[in-house]
Amino acid sequence: MPRRGAMESKNPVFARSQEWKGNGYASFDAPSSAQRQAAPADASARTLQDWYQKPSATPAQSRRMTLDDVVVRTASLFAVLLVGAAGGYLGVRSGQMGFGLVIGAALVGMVLGLWAQLSKKVRPGVMFAYAVVEGAFVGGISALYASLYDGIIGQAVIGTLAAFGGMLIAYKTGVVRNSPRFTKVLMIAGIGYLVFGLVNLVASLAGIGSVYSGGGLLAIVVSAFGVVLASLFLVLDFDHIEQGIRNGLPVKESWRAGFGLMVTLVWLYLEILRLIAILRGND
Repeated sequence: MPRRGAMESKNPVFARSQEWKGNGYASFDAPSSAQRQAAPADASARTLQDWYQKPSATPAQSRRMTLDDVVVRTASLFAVLLVGAAGGYLGVRSGQMGFGLVIGAALVGMVLGLWAQLSKKVRPGVMFAYAVVEGAFVGGISALYASLYDGIIGQAVIGTLAAFGGMLIAYKTGVVRNSPRFTKVLMIAGIGYLVFGLVNLVASLAGIGSVYSGGGLLAIVVSAFGVVLASLFLVLDFDHIEQGIRNGLPVKESWRAGFGLMVTLVWLYLEILRLIAILRGND
């Protein structure tokens, strides 16, 4: 029986899969015994025959998700992301990729990410496409920061790995755990931060100014809040992966798990990159 903290995922990557809510094995084509018992008395003989004549689940369908599956899928998505990042970085440094293309890659990545997240069907192809495009955006942004601050990419990567490792240890040791209240507070903070980011972007494009312009204490506080928020979202990822494995989800769901973890880590890296740039700009 799942612990009290188990609940429906608020991460949109996991929330689209109804199977993540289950307390046991996910169902396939054939109905469960409870479904067959619940069939109305006047159900047609043809309907009942169709139920029982459906083929059994294949080995690929019946195999359950494991931690190794999640690790392999996550690693494969990150490998493609790094290829895209290398292309974006070299494109910006060589002058072949301007700021407009970087923003365009971000927008295309947003569309692909929403497609992968909102689709009821697990779509590895869309996830890989997202990894390529988002990688180009991350690489392009990193190149722009690197042109201003030497060594900032390495610092951001180390910071991201340190945050990931720290949150994983905190989660496994029980220092930080997911709960309904924790998820609710985190989601409210995340939505608020997203709205703030959109308003700040519009104000910046309109020439009104940006919170991050010129650095300062406010910019540091806001950016640090973004780093903390992204780090805490890793707890949701860890918890929902653990729930998925415990509930015996099919192996295909490991793609969704790896994709969700990749999205959070990319967000965390970008937040750390900006925070380091602000801190170094104030030196």
